[in-house]
Amino acid sequence: MTDTTRTTEQRILIVMRKVLGSVVKDTTPSSPGLRHPLTEKTIEDIRQCFGLIAAREQELAKEAGIDIKERPRYADEPASSKVVSIDGLKKSAKKQDEDS
Repeated sequence: MTDTTRTTEQRILIVMRKVLGSVVKDTTPSSPGLRHPLTEKTIEDIRQCFGLIAAREQELAKEAGIDIKERPRYADEPASSKVVSIDGLKKSAKKQDEDS
């Protein structure tokens, strides 16, 4: 889906996800021993926001008929479906008719 075909709501969700992610990234301490500057309540609220954004994105995708379980496939990855030639189907149908 391109930016021109996305609804205003979808664009808002994308921006909110990016902004929340940036806030988390920018406030994360550089060393594991340092205390996080955000309170536990704020961190939990951010998690809930991410969850709500994901849920709404799933609803919008479902309404648009988009399968959100689709994942990209690498070029060298074997395809799960096989292409069958129509000519091959016609030949096997003729053989079955002749055998009958």
